[in-house]
Amino acid sequence: MSKPLIAFQGELGAYSHEACREARPDHDPLPCRTFEECIDAVLDGTAELAMLPVENSTYGRVADIHSLLPKSGLHIIDEAFVRVRISLMALPGVKLKDIGKVRAHLVLIPQAAEFLKKHAIKAESAADSAGAALELSESGHRDEGVLASEIAAEIHGLNVLARDIEDHGHNTTRFLVMSREPNHKRRGGDDGMITTFVFEVRNIPAALYKAMGGFATNGVNMTKLESYMVGGRFTATQFYADIEGHPEDPNVKLAFEELRFFTSMFEILGVYPAAAQRH
Repeated sequence: MSKPLIAFQGELGAYSHEACREARPDHDPLPCRTFEECIDAVLDGTAELAMLPVENSTYGRVADIHSLLPKSGLHIIDEAFVRVRISLMALPGVKLKDIGKVRAHLVLIPQAAEFLKKHAIKAESAADSAGAALELSESGHRDEGVLASEIAAEIHGLNVLARDIEDHGHNTTRFLVMSREPNHKRRGGDDGMITTFVFEVRNIPAALYKAMGGFATNGVNMTKLESYMVGGRFTATQFYADIEGHPEDPNVKLAFEELRFFTSMFEILGVYPAAAQRH
């Protein structure tokens, strides 16, 4: 019997693929070219879930993802964290001293700057690190390497020449697991629940200040608040927020009541267990 599918953006061996393997080992991965294709694969029933990156501890939020989520028609049911461990890989038999150039996604290259400088290796950006690993495996170039996750080497038949070559050991990407149906049940261990929502404030003075007041007075911890424009208009700003707690918690209920009074739009995107890696 075939396993259900979980869609992700990128080639097999991408960090999103690693997130799928760690968070949903009972699902088979479905590579997609774009985030929109991931969402569509779930909406049309091809995949059961989608794994979408939302933010990175070094580079901040993933471009466009926050504006995609409210329009996606999907619901957040889980979160996952992946430490970005960078490996240098090459064709079998190639030595580190043979490598003159590496290819990788643009955001990975600066993270391994010290290692590349030490070994006098030039770097060239690629659209996708796992895709670069696939291309190298097919090219036969023995003076080139790729910076990617170790599973990219495993999948594409490359040898790892150096592991954990990133300059800083804290770089982590947070992912959201998306489904067609919401799951607001209290789940998980002792780390509590997270509620993610979006809203637009009414066009009145100090609306955002007043909307946020309910969270402070009711002791609700807000772990994220980000704004972005809607429809290219400078006057229409949407906010994306994460809080600790469940919508049925008495203090969260009160905070949401106050929020609704000052907003023209309010939508819960998901209620899910807080991952242990948050702490």
